[in-house]
Amino acid sequence: MAKKIILASQSPRRKMLLEWAEISFEIRVKETNETFPVGMKVEEVPVLIARNKALAIDRSADDIIVAADTVVVLNDEIIGKPADRDDAINILKKLSGQTHRVITGVVILNGEHEQAFSDVTEVKFYSLTEEQITFYVDKYQPFDKAGAYAIQEWIGVVGIEKIDGDFYNVMGLPVSRVVKTLRQLE
Repeated sequence: MAKKIILASQSPRRKMLLEWAEISFEIRVKETNETFPVGMKVEEVPVLIARNKALAIDRSADDIIVAADTVVVLNDEIIGKPADRDDAINILKKLSGQTHRVITGVVILNGEHEQAFSDVTEVKFYSLTEEQITFYVDKYQPFDKAGAYAIQEWIGVVGIEKIDGDFYNVMGLPVSRVVKTLRQLE
């Protein structure tokens, strides 16, 4: 019996990226705790959260679980999802004109074996006007996105000066690395 791949994420972007890669999978999600110990290195946080998401899924020995979590980091501070409109505007004001890191942690469970890694992409925003920021927040309502933005939306098209690393990592999944890892499990 062939192994079944399960994406432990309700992110429409992660779903789309795996579909683009023509990976056959199903989605299973379970609400999990996304807190982390104070003082944990920022690079380790998304892997810990992805691991918690993967371990929460009911699975058989033939299932391969893929879980991911993405954080935005500015000056070693994790910037999460905005609480509301004002928070989203304030987050984007902080990111304006700055370079930040987007770190996606991935955990792939294959039976009792785990493969975990993180991918880092540096993103530099142009200096954004208050008008650009409020337009984006009001039109796109990025309240479910770490760092209050999605690179594939308007703000990414007009506001990003430079990107160093995997573009798709910023969308929430370093999909080529995930596909390569899954191929090694076949």
